[in-house]
Amino acid sequence: MRRLTGFCVLLWVGVVLSAQSLYPDFSKMNFGCDGNSITAGEQWSKTVVDVLGFATHHNVAVGSATWACYPDTQDYGSPDFAGISGGWQPTEDKLELQMRHNNVSKVHIQQFIAEVESGQYPAPDVFVFSMGTNDRNLGSAEEALKGKTLEEVDVTTMAGGARWAIQTILELYPRCRVFVCTPIQTGNVGHNERNLEKIAILREICRALSVQMIDCYSNSGITEKFEQPSGKGRYLRDGLHPGKEGQELMGRYIAKEIRNNFF
Repeated sequence: MRRLTGFCVLLWVGVVLSAQSLYPDFSKMNFGCDGNSITAGEQWSKTVVDVLGFATHHNVAVGSATWACYPDTQDYGSPDFAGISGGWQPTEDKLELQMRHNNVSKVHIQQFIAEVESGQYPAPDVFVFSMGTNDRNLGSAEEALKGKTLEEVDVTTMAGGARWAIQTILELYPRCRVFVCTPIQTGNVGHNERNLEKIAILREICRALSVQMIDCYSNSGITEKFEQPSGKGRYLRDGLHPGKEGQELMGRYIAKEIRNNFF
């Protein structure tokens, strides 16, 4: 009987170790992300890094950012590069407007790459995109996905900008696992309907590039039913941006999806 009990214990230990081996050691991995005001700084991404224990956290998100470029968007590091601004209040200042037009994922990714190449951060093992809320010119996935290279992609559309940014990370860091988060629900019904149109396009981009989509719209726990259009609700502090509890809720969900879908 004792021998049987001991065997069962060994069997149980073996099962536990086998289960643990299914999950990678994130403490030896480096995390990168891009997005807008819902991602900038230490919001949901900090929770992801803390929960999974990533070695580093490289976040190039800036408030008010879009996937889509503007016709006059400058390349990061170009001789006349004006910088990046997350400003959104009305202004006629030409420099500020140029900096706002540089606040797009393509430029963020160029900055990310430059910071890796300079040795400021290591190459990413996991990269998460979380943006789209601010995009207006959506374009189409069909048009954005034409061809194998990025030379002819129209990056002035959300679809084209998303393809450029995602594919660039995949090409430059082939061992990196890329995830794309959908926009969350807001307190505004009309805004949510528009977000669903964007999600449909992003889903096609993700499918074509074979990257994992994380459905924060449907599964993060944030719902329009408990939020106000422009005021504080259960998780959103102003109908759009998550407060601390909402940030942590998003982060725990995204961390779970990364852990369960990493391979």
